[in-house]
Amino acid sequence: MEEKATLTNVLRNNESFQQAGNEKALIQEISYGTCRWYIQLEYMLNQLLEKRIKKKDSRLKYLLIIGLYQLRYMRIPPHAVVSETVNTCKKIKMEWAKGLVNAILRRYIREADALGVINSDDASLKTSHPAWLVEQLKQDWPDDWNSILDASNQRPPMYLRVNQRHQDREQYLTRMEQAGIAGQITPYSKQGILLEQPKDVEQLPGFNVGDVTVQELAAQLSAGLLDLKAGQTVLDACAAPGGKSSHILESEPNVKSLTLIEKDPNRSKRLSENLKRLNLDAITKVADALELEHWWNKEQFDRILLDAPCSATGVIRRHPDIKFLRTPDEVSTVSHLQMQLLKTLWQTLKPGGLLVYVTCSILKQENSRLIKQFTESYDDCSLRPIDATWGIDTGYGRQILPGHENMDGFFYACLAKK
Repeated sequence: MEEKATLTNVLRNNESFQQAGNEKALIQEISYGTCRWYIQLEYMLNQLLEKRIKKKDSRLKYLLIIGLYQLRYMRIPPHAVVSETVNTCKKIKMEWAKGLVNAILRRYIREADALGVINSDDASLKTSHPAWLVEQLKQDWPDDWNSILDASNQRPPMYLRVNQRHQDREQYLTRMEQAGIAGQITPYSKQGILLEQPKDVEQLPGFNVGDVTVQELAAQLSAGLLDLKAGQTVLDACAAPGGKSSHILESEPNVKSLTLIEKDPNRSKRLSENLKRLNLDAITKVADALELEHWWNKEQFDRILLDAPCSATGVIRRHPDIKFLRTPDEVSTVSHLQMQLLKTLWQTLKPGGLLVYVTCSILKQENSRLIKQFTESYDDCSLRPIDATWGIDTGYGRQILPGHENMDGFFYACLAKK
């Protein structure tokens, strides 16, 4: 939290976690769950402490919050939680704090009922979301903000996208059934499957040979909105990790070319690895999409997918650390970047072409208001209506709110060049 690193990257780059074997699932549950309820847990810890823990001892504070999460939200026996948390003091070189940790956790066990209900009208505490985000959601979605916050605290489902170049969905469901994996078809995506229980990808039939990809349902809508046809030139800007890129090639294998832009070398490497697993070919360039001189050859594209950098406020249930990694200033900064990307990439779109703008945000500043501003500034831009039953028609694109049909929060707008 203090270093502003994402939880996904912290775990991916942590050698101990990668070597944890059967303990990985437990570590992941504790890590994500603690982030999900951190604001509430911190509030309860402060009630239990006689005086605040010093900043230099922040590791002790986090250890106690992790212990409280296990006591409050997990089925681990309380004595085991207390014992393991106390023993961890030695591992983090804070053996002097064993007595304090033991006392705080045992006091919580005794007073859990009193602490279980927070006697406050503060929506930030009740929902464990930062106050600025709660207030922004109240402004943007006055009728939906409560359900948004509730959905954002749920555990996310696991969706698959069947590679239609290898087999159809029904055939893959049969293979899943033979492997003892339960799933069901999804609405809106003809290749989508919702797993009854999340699984390690190594358990999925044919994953290593590209028969299936893990992809959230709302994210599977982008390829259909592009109106792909054989012979088209297609650009996927900000392409990593490649879920939407591979869906483009699976949906229309006869595109003339697909160019992928990703400025982060590490993310670009993951993009290439995913394409290799799926046996798909694309023109991949490590470059900043804003710097046309470094990657564009002046030939305009028929289709552009701009999966824009965003606040990711629509996927908090999947990445609860977003609650701490975003600030209002950062939302303003990313909104400015989104507009710059739209203006820059518009130059690379053919007349008669289509640009699909996507975010996993639920803030109007990044979505409908931004698209309204863009379309009113460009005479050669017209908004193509999205004929769909999913999401909410904002007048400037369709917004899916977290939890709608069990999807993450996504925004889509289709911009046609006259």
